[in-house]
This record gives sequence, C-alpha cells and structure tokens, in this order.
Amino acid sequence: MTDKPLKGRVTLVTGATRGIGYAAAIELAKAGSHIIATARTQGGLEDLDDAIRAQGGECTIVPMDFKMLDGIDQLGKAVYERWGRLDGLLANAGVLGEIAPVPHISPKKFDEALAINVTANFRLIRSLEPLLMASPSGRAVFMSSRASVSRKAFWGAYAASKAALDAMVQCWADETEQSNLRINLVYPGPVRTQMRAKAMPGEDPDTLPQPIDIAKRLVPLLSPDYKAHGEIISFRGEEPL
Repeated sequence: MTDKPLKGRVTLVTGATRGIGYAAAIELAKAGSHIIATARTQGGLEDLDDAIRAQGGECTIVPMDFKMLDGIDQLGKAVYERWGRLDGLLANAGVLGEIAPVPHISPKKFDEALAINVTANFRLIRSLEPLLMASPSGRAVFMSSRASVSRKAFWGAYAASKAALDAMVQCWADETEQSNLRINLVYPGPVRTQMRAKAMPGEDPDTLPQPIDIAKRLVPLLSPDYKAHGEIISFRGEEPL
C-alpha cells in the first residue's frame, strides 16, 4: 500500500470536531483523501481545517446540526454539485443520551439519542447512497457500540439507538450486496473521549486508547482495497462504548 492510499478520494466525516471523528479526519487526510467535515461548531471545524491544511491536506467544512434533518438532504445536493460522487463516509456523530433506569430517562434525551444516532444516519444513507454508488469503490463505516448487544442496566437509550443503527445499516448492506459499495459497522471499544468520561466518570483515562489509535485502524476500512461488507468489526473490549 502506498503512503497515500486514499489519494484522489473524497470522504465525509460526521462529528469531526472532537474524539474519534477529529482524529479520523486528520488520518484520512494524511492518507490523501479530501475531507468533508461536518459538526455543529464552526470554531471546532475551523481548528480541524487548520490542522489538516498544516499537514498539506485538503478539507471542506460544513457546520450543521444533525437534528436539522433537511440540512442532510442539502448536504447530499452540495456534494453532488461539487464532486458528483462520494468515495467514503465515516458516520461518527453520536450522543450518549442519559445513563439512567429506563423509566427515569428524560423523554427529551431519549428522543435526542434516536434522532442523532438513528434518524440522522438514515437521512445520511438516503441522501448519500447515490453519491457512494457513483464512486467505483464507495466505502461507508458507521461507528456503533457493543452496548447494542450487551444491553446493560442504565444504558437503555444508548443501547436502543445503537441496536437500531446496527439493524438498519446491516439491512442496507444486504440490499447493496451486488454493488461496488462496501458498508460496515465498527465497535471501537472504550476510548479516551469526552463521551466515555461522561459515561464512566470514575475511570482512569490513562488505561484507555487514544482516539488516534482508533483513527489509524479506520483508514484501511475506507480504502478501495477493503472488501468486507455488512460486518460488525470490534476493535477492543467487552464493555459498552
């Protein structure tokens, strides 16, 4: 493999301003891909853009709130008008919801978990599938979690949303089996992120891998050489997140 295995490709990264998304955007840019970076915060996206350009990479930033679903449709239109295709999608944006007994979960937090973790990804698929199909080697990776199958106490909102994500993505993978598009899910395991710290406040962060460690493993999954399809790829651990 060359030192620029993604040269000439265009990859969209959601939730790109922190944690795994930020690190992955930088690593994908190092591998040669033009990055389309989306997140809610303009300042965070500008910092990412600076970091990518400082290493000689290319980036287009798109501030957007994934609860504003019509914006996802507009994103697909904008990508089509500029590039006519999309080579890679790293669907990383997600929220924890609320760690609480199911009857005690705030309805607002439950709805938010489903909106960001499931519905926004559905709208991404709907908007971006034609663009991914237009690439000779479209690749899509969705960040999920073992919580979807472990289903431990107090993780009801997050587990439900990730279980729904897994089901939806694997259905889509089955539908596209005969295409050039390759679609997979990743369970990264516990990682040193703000989400993990919120979920496990008493945990020693020094015992966890850094987002960069996960990001380096994501780059091959978004390369034209990667052929697995419809799989759940577990990086580490048996715990939620």
